[in-house]
Amino acid sequence: MKRARVLLSLVILSISIMACGNLSTTSNSGAGSDSTGVEAKASKGTRDNSIRVLKPEASGVTVYGNADATIDASNAADGYVMVSYTGDAAKVRMLIETPAGNTYNYLMDLDGQYDVYPLSEGSGTYKIGVYENLHDDQYAAAFTQSVSVTLKDEYSMFLYPNAYVNFDASSSAVKKGQELASGCNSDIDVVKAVYKYIAGNITYDYDKAETVQSGYIPKVDDTLATGTGICFDYASLMGAMLRSQGIPTRLEIGYAGTEYHAWISVYTKETGWIDNIIEFDGKDWTLMDPTLASYAKKSTIKEHLNSSSYYQLKYKY
Repeated sequence: MKRARVLLSLVILSISIMACGNLSTTSNSGAGSDSTGVEAKASKGTRDNSIRVLKPEASGVTVYGNADATIDASNAADGYVMVSYTGDAAKVRMLIETPAGNTYNYLMDLDGQYDVYPLSEGSGTYKIGVYENLHDDQYAAAFTQSVSVTLKDEYSMFLYPNAYVNFDASSSAVKKGQELASGCNSDIDVVKAVYKYIAGNITYDYDKAETVQSGYIPKVDDTLATGTGICFDYASLMGAMLRSQGIPTRLEIGYAGTEYHAWISVYTKETGWIDNIIEFDGKDWTLMDPTLASYAKKSTIKEHLNSSSYYQLKYKY
């Protein structure tokens, strides 16, 4: 296929804005059937805490591409596509335009391997494109393809690893999630245990927030090992821990007040989707934002809870 050479300037999705940097601070105070890497461990609670990691596959049934890029949409009904780049450009971006007209922008790895990207905005037609950098912010289309998607359900894509919540059965974050779930009796108990651990043990990294570059991708095991991170790291780590326990978890990006920010929402059988959440008091949920909970004063948290418009969602991963 002759490659289109239509130039475009891409709006770069940047995580370099210092999320929540203006807040008052203080010091730290099952869906899906196929799984791999299941690691049994006796649970102290009544809930089975076995590791459940779904493995994305490029099955080769529905494939589009050319000499430079390949899109495997064989499992699009499960809420993801696999995309690889094998051309010779030094910088490549992958864009997904959703049925609602939103555009998700990713900086691709250039190792020739498939990467996983979620189809997170419901059934419909997604336009998927791979774009090569020419200079500055000028890109040319290497390959584009529209894919018609009918999703099996609303949450399976939020169980799989993907470009921003990347893990496997051997990840330290997954094993820590299993440990934290060992005394739990329900999915909500697991969410509470993981949330409290991250909020209490990961410190916000102000230096990283000031210097992080566009295209940054969290590494969950690095965040766990260093005990530091920015909002993107907090949300990605919690997402990996919960997904590997079979709890659908969305990594969400948008605005918290005027700051670009990342947080999570989770799905449990007991409650359905728990959106725009920070703290669990043992009875009621009030906002689940592990970054804010880890370093914001209680008075600051309460202030945000009183504002229904504080969180403005733009992207779901």
